[in-house]
Amino acid sequence: MKKFILPLLLLLAIGMLAAVESAPSDVVGYVKYDCLVGLNHIALPMNQGFTLAGNFGDANPGLMDAISYWDASAQTWMAAIDLGYWEGDFPVQTGSVIMVNALSPFSAYSIGALPATNASYSMIEGLNDIMVPLNRSDILMAGDVGTEIGALDALSYWDATAQTWMAAIDLGYWEGDFPVSIGFPMQVNALSTVTWPVRSASTTFGTRNK
Repeated sequence: MKKFILPLLLLLAIGMLAAVESAPSDVVGYVKYDCLVGLNHIALPMNQGFTLAGNFGDANPGLMDAISYWDASAQTWMAAIDLGYWEGDFPVQTGSVIMVNALSPFSAYSIGALPATNASYSMIEGLNDIMVPLNRSDILMAGDVGTEIGALDALSYWDATAQTWMAAIDLGYWEGDFPVSIGFPMQVNALSTVTWPVRSASTTFGTRNK
């Protein structure tokens, strides 16, 4: 699963660069997730205006038959199923993390404006879905996230090829640590209630990413 963010709107003058500092949502780009047949863990990092998971499914017609989110309160997956309409559709927003069941290989794009404020995730004790925010290019390994949050004992990514979770475990060091980048979705095991990241973030995701 590869993730890239590339500008589609080139900045042509220093004045425009200054505008980027004050209005990041004016910058357009994309994040790409290469999906394989079966389950794929992806995120919606760009501001595409989606309000429901079904909006994402409708933007990629015939490529998936289910879209799920992790309900941290219930510690289970909740799914929207394609029945010609999205049965069980649920709210999403910029920064939401979802699992899609792909019927054939395809590239899932999150194309749109950069969010005006970067995502922040309010986690409860147990498993929670998060994404590396777009302003955190300094984070290169899953262990960087675990160390910064401090209240985690495991971080996992979904291996779409093997159709299983692969984990980095806190053994005083991060055993099984793996590379991450902006837009990278993970499932983390929180030992207590914690919010991450807390700086410069007003878009906060609770246990249902609403």
